[in-house]
Amino acid sequence: MASLKETKTRIGSVKSTLQITSAMKMVAAAKLHRAQQAIGNMLPYQQKLHEILQDLLAGKGVREAIDSPLLKAGESDRIALVAFSSNSSLCGGFNATAVKSLLSELDRLEKEGVTRDRIDVYPVGKKMAEAVRKIGITARQDASHLLDKPAYEPAAELAQQLTERFEKGEVGRIVLLYNHYKSNASQPPVRETYLPLSLPEADGQELEEDLIVEPGKKEVVEALLPKVLLLKIYTVLMDSYAAEQAARTVAMQLASDNADELLEQLTLEYNKRRQQAITSELLDIVGGSLA
Repeated sequence: MASLKETKTRIGSVKSTLQITSAMKMVAAAKLHRAQQAIGNMLPYQQKLHEILQDLLAGKGVREAIDSPLLKAGESDRIALVAFSSNSSLCGGFNATAVKSLLSELDRLEKEGVTRDRIDVYPVGKKMAEAVRKIGITARQDASHLLDKPAYEPAAELAQQLTERFEKGEVGRIVLLYNHYKSNASQPPVRETYLPLSLPEADGQELEEDLIVEPGKKEVVEALLPKVLLLKIYTVLMDSYAAEQAARTVAMQLASDNADELLEQLTLEYNKRRQQAITSELLDIVGGSLA
């Protein structure tokens, strides 16, 4: 059985751990709140862009008139995967889920006949970059810096690079793999095709006849397409970032709860052993005085 000194040392160690986990939980909660605000401010704009595109493409002959490679399947058999994780650990199973999603996608592509030398991986997150190295794949570009301070400009730069590669025919398909922030307790993995851009099919309804589009529907659609793609990467980045902070908040809360429980047990054990030691000393004193 542990001595009083050992038990006291363990109590001090658990208290230090509890301070760390509590601080990390508060920091993660604050980052999650900011990410939620950013997503909340951005989603209405993104949804409206999609609605405008869908409405414009519903116009007679508009979809057929647009000669954009962004809406057409690429001829190249090379696939680009943009896989998101976190830059650090201590966020529960967040990174394990993200890596598992990547491995599942690699297996799926292999069954389709796509060899790994025809796959370009863009890891967004140091944990994903480490996993990519371990499975023997050379990352096309490590975009982990996007998570240092999530912002639109660097995310748009990555989106621009991906779009240009697709337009040049260097890749025939681009897929996004990330954990979606559903709630603080749920961050399910998501797989989305980034390019070619897939929009809901038109329902055959025309725009209101009195709605004038200048300079024209075709020109407006062609101008909106790249904006939607630039915004998409930033949306996914913030979604994954929010999921990471939610997972870390929950993980640190559980760690703090476990530390509290262990601290209570150790304190009880320490008090019992201390009382036993005092009682033993008193018995020795009484026994010595009666001898």
